[in-house]
Amino acid sequence: MTDEDTQIDGDERDLTHVDEEGNVQMVDVGSKPDTRRRAVARGTIHLTESTVDAIRDDQIGKGDVLATARIGAIQAVKHTWETIPMCHQIPITNVETTFDVADERVTLTVTVETTGKTGCEMEALEGVTTGLNVVWDMVKAAEKDDDGQYPDTRISDVHVVSKEKHQG
Repeated sequence: MTDEDTQIDGDERDLTHVDEEGNVQMVDVGSKPDTRRRAVARGTIHLTESTVDAIRDDQIGKGDVLATARIGAIQAVKHTWETIPMCHQIPITNVETTFDVADERVTLTVTVETTGKTGCEMEALEGVTTGLNVVWDMVKAAEKDDDGQYPDTRISDVHVVSKEKHQG
């Protein structure tokens, strides 16, 4: 839970997404000042070595895996407010995607920047999870075993690496 998700009242923490009657509500950030914010999230998809080699050599039948995943990640960042019920629509000022391709995995790092009243870590997380799901979709034919299953394929370690808030 972040500071933006809670209000501290003495020693108690009251959820701000719930009103006095227990109804879910969006947090009112209208009185908060605009600040520059940055969040970085990362996650990994584990694949077979032959699939990773095919990604490197641009030999996946559906096309350029990383370019398509990059587009998917950026689109997800821009649409986070539509999929996370209590997220605010925020002005995205920058999105960076970085792929680290190793022997049996691809790690995606998404950095999101905004100037606004609320943070952008959910946008960074949405970018990572969607980008990795796009990788999976692009390579699923190569990853399936004879029974149509994905014994070596998994997404893991999705997390917020950092979030920053700068006044002024």
